[in-house]
Amino acid sequence: MGEKEGGFGAYDSLPIPTYEEAISRPSSSQSFLGAAEVSHDAEREGLLPQNGQRFNGYQPPTVESARSSLDFLPLSPEISPREEAEGLRQEMEQMEILDPLAGRLHQASRGNRLSKHITSLKHSLSSIHLPFRQWLPSFRTIRARIPSVGHGLKINWIILSRIFALILVVTLIWLLFVSDLFSIGRQQGTGQIFDPESVKNFVQNHIDETRIRDFLEHLTSFDHMAGTEGNFVLARWMEDLFNAASLENVGLERFDVYLNYPTQKGRRVALVEPPSLAWTATLDEDLVYHDREQTRVFHGLSKSGNVTGRLVYANYGSREDFEELAENGVDVTGSIVLVRYYGSQGDRALKVKTAAQAGAVGCIIYSDPAEDGFTKGKTFPNGRYMPADGVQRGTVALTSWVAGDVLSSGFPSLPGERKRNHKEDTPGLNQIPSLPLASRDAQKLLEALKGHGKKLKGWTGGLDLEYWSGDQSSPIVHLMNEQDEIERQPIYNVLGKIMGVEQAEKSIVVGNHRDAWCFGAADPGSGTAIFREVIRVFGELRKLGWRPLRTIEFASWDAEEYNLIGSTEHVEARIDDLRRNGFAYLNLDVGVIGNDFRADGCPGLEKGLLNALGRVNDPFKNQTLRSIWEEKNRTIGGLGAGSDYVAFQDMAGVSSIDIMFDGAAFPYHSCYDNFDWMAQFGDPGFAYHKALAQVWALLILEMADAPILPLDHEAYARRAKTDLADLQRYIDSIQQQQPAGGGGGGGGKGNTGPQQKKPDLKPLQQAIDLFATNAEQFHRWDKAWTDIVYGQGGFESKVMAIERVNHNTRMADLESNLLDLRDGGGLPGREQYKHVLFAPALWDGYEAAVFPGVRDAVERGDWEGAGAQVTRAAERILYASRKLVH
Repeated sequence: MGEKEGGFGAYDSLPIPTYEEAISRPSSSQSFLGAAEVSHDAEREGLLPQNGQRFNGYQPPTVESARSSLDFLPLSPEISPREEAEGLRQEMEQMEILDPLAGRLHQASRGNRLSKHITSLKHSLSSIHLPFRQWLPSFRTIRARIPSVGHGLKINWIILSRIFALILVVTLIWLLFVSDLFSIGRQQGTGQIFDPESVKNFVQNHIDETRIRDFLEHLTSFDHMAGTEGNFVLARWMEDLFNAASLENVGLERFDVYLNYPTQKGRRVALVEPPSLAWTATLDEDLVYHDREQTRVFHGLSKSGNVTGRLVYANYGSREDFEELAENGVDVTGSIVLVRYYGSQGDRALKVKTAAQAGAVGCIIYSDPAEDGFTKGKTFPNGRYMPADGVQRGTVALTSWVAGDVLSSGFPSLPGERKRNHKEDTPGLNQIPSLPLASRDAQKLLEALKGHGKKLKGWTGGLDLEYWSGDQSSPIVHLMNEQDEIERQPIYNVLGKIMGVEQAEKSIVVGNHRDAWCFGAADPGSGTAIFREVIRVFGELRKLGWRPLRTIEFASWDAEEYNLIGSTEHVEARIDDLRRNGFAYLNLDVGVIGNDFRADGCPGLEKGLLNALGRVNDPFKNQTLRSIWEEKNRTIGGLGAGSDYVAFQDMAGVSSIDIMFDGAAFPYHSCYDNFDWMAQFGDPGFAYHKALAQVWALLILEMADAPILPLDHEAYARRAKTDLADLQRYIDSIQQQQPAGGGGGGGGKGNTGPQQKKPDLKPLQQAIDLFATNAEQFHRWDKAWTDIVYGQGGFESKVMAIERVNHNTRMADLESNLLDLRDGGGLPGREQYKHVLFAPALWDGYEAAVFPGVRDAVERGDWEGAGAQVTRAAERILYASRKLVH
């Protein structure tokens, strides 16, 4: 990008490749390996069966070659070979097999080719030893027993013998297929048969933490925000890796989307009245590295504006906090609100929206040391926590309402797409300006509030000062946020795949975003470095000739940090295909910031996850990750709006999961989230990076290569019962908040009264009961298949293989069957979200909402609407449950 007045520079001092280096690609000497081109390395790696050994687990049957002798019919002694050939040619002409008008040379050529085919067929037939062959009479015996006929009725024995042979061939072919000697499976494609256990061992043993460290060091050597030169360079870097790993259909996927960028002179936070308190905030962080540039401080997708107003402190900026201000006589109208990150409102975008609803004209969000700074421990560079000048950047797009490009909700922002929404009309953007701030700057503002308003209980942070709320007598603050806004900025996803051999059209999508607010070592660099290493290892498998049963798609997403843009636009561009053929989405965002393994996702995926965790040890404990998980009584958590799984789970109906090693607070979204922080405090030695890479790679194999998908719908149904009980408690708590005799009426949380009839959840209860019953019946087939196939030494009949494939498809289809795809369907007011069980919480986007349609209606005080949503959710659950078994 060229230098603009007050805009982003061209990154002249960055140690990044030139454009020519970025787009150049070395010619690859690698080629795709088919079944006949499998490297001998596969045998050396122990991945192929040896000496006919049958491994435990699913193995398609093989056909063993037999003898190659050929039984020829004898020529008549009275006829010379030439005369015999001429007679044969005439007979073939009479039978319309040979064209009598064709040239002799052409006939000879065709005859030679036909002879080769016949000879090959004879070899194949003669190689088959039928158990009853010794009791069959020979051709000579049959001929001797046929009574003689008069000379007037001549029998052509050659024709009869060929008719007999034809009947025999057809019969044999029929017998072969009926006997299930040919079974669908891995021999259908170009992949070699590998021992599944050896493949898992190979993947685990080839993960290299040193490579992960080197990958991370490179990708954090320059900043790479979405839409910038740095991130485009990383896109090319990822593309080169995809090609080196022999992935197929590798390429960049472009979308043109709305993005904003800060300008040098367009941002200001200052105390302007009274003059005695005049002061201007530093805004930007100190330079972390003196030999490289770093991004400026701003909020992604924030509104441009230049406003002044009285300063009011509103704690965490939740609705409850603004209600408390009102109860204490503090009027927020026309003010600029100062709030701190985290707390009772975790979504920064909703802090801004709540401030606007309360009447504020601007919002400043700061990092208080009580949450992530010196009160927690030593700050960087001496410890893991946020230093005083550190600033948490981030988006203030309202992802709970609109994910992806906010100007193209519901359709992809393809290059050349003319249809666009207006910024003022989209529910995905806030309508007041905002900026983030460091604690060192926020301290000046809080000190200026002393003596204004109230000191409220529980509103004190970690700074050494008194926390006052402010009021209409507070000092006046100037907030300016004038920025570059680009309506069609190109972004690039990087895509590649390994085609499956059994269900090539069915996909396991594996994704990670690479864009960061600055250097991004933890977010998302730890995930990106692991992503690269996993792809490298799968590339090594490909070179040995391995292919999965189902296609694996790898995706490096762009512009996740702004509003999950790259992944959402990708899903919208192929929504029907994903609803039909997407089996699972496996996400990695922040990979490692500690040693506490955590997983959020669809409940049905926990079975496959536990299989993977059971094979990986904690690097510093003599326990598997599964045993630690079970000791802590963990379960898979819900999916909010925190990462790229949103469009897959909530719009496309693809079962999704996100995994990480969690830890204490860190310099989130600041330039102090860099390689040095990770190497010293995040994961010294990169042992947990290696463990997470092993878990992720094994989970990919579980989903892409297990004969039966490891989805557990019985666990899904059990979770739905628990969630329904939580919904009932939530509704009861809302009703209890309303004073007796209160009026009903919509519009706000708890806005109901005793005359309002709360929704009857009985239809949902009945639907979930059927779900549980049908899931139990459905999964009986899993055990039956295992008993039969393993009981036969791994042999799977063709009929059972076809049924298994159909069984897997029905299993995966459950998720898409839970989507509300009626005309105008989806959650009212945020129709982009279609799933009746899961969505981001309306007023806490990072959290998951279960039965979101019902909860949204209760939030609005719309009890009639809540009842309608109960009915709709019950209908979809009943439909999905019946499709499992019918």
